[in-house]
Amino acid sequence: MSGQQQIVVIAKRPVPGRVKTRLTPPFTPRQAAGLAAAALTDTLQAVAAVPDVRRILALDGLPGPWLPAGFAVLAQRGDGLDERLANAFSDAYRALPAPVVLVGMDTPQLTPALLGAALARLTTCDAVLGPAADGGFWLLGLRRPDPGLLLGVPMSQPTTGSEQLGRLRAAGLSVALLPELVDVDTAADAVTVAAQAPGSRFAATLAAYGSPGRLQQGLEQDADGGLGRQPVPYA
Repeated sequence: MSGQQQIVVIAKRPVPGRVKTRLTPPFTPRQAAGLAAAALTDTLQAVAAVPDVRRILALDGLPGPWLPAGFAVLAQRGDGLDERLANAFSDAYRALPAPVVLVGMDTPQLTPALLGAALARLTTCDAVLGPAADGGFWLLGLRRPDPGLLLGVPMSQPTTGSEQLGRLRAAGLSVALLPELVDVDTAADAVTVAAQAPGSRFAATLAAYGSPGRLQQGLEQDADGGLGRQPVPYA
């Protein structure tokens, strides 16, 4: 690879009330932000463990102590998610005209091996797509990014992944598919993902907060959220 490939993580700064709002309830906004921060930390660590690549964080907000060394930070640009994704690809490719793999912050079960597989696919294919269980996608890799491959694709819909795949194939690109992963959108998703990555920071954070059922009971008993007083890993 010799640094001629790059991985972009697109993320929001994990601020209570601005991230993972579908986790509230049963989690408090502070806890939801803590889970988001843990997921982001796990994702960044997985990317940091991939050798010989350029590492980029396309961030909405300011970096925090969760950002490891070795990442270039770019501000997200655009209104809708399709624009932000397209611009993240374009900005990375403009700085280094080399294949780009992009992931979000919702799959803390991500491993360096999965990222390495995506990069390897781009040596023989034009694009690589990692489908998500909710119908979206958790990874998109492009050998030669083009905004037209993303702009106008409806995001955060049950058909997002299939429509993105259709857009790639309609452009005549060869596409490799990766294994399906679960995005953390709901409390049930959080439990599933934590079980798949028991050694992750995400799993440890979820375990510290307790099960969603216990949290809901706590919310009913304590207007302040009870467990929400525990420190969480966002800053």
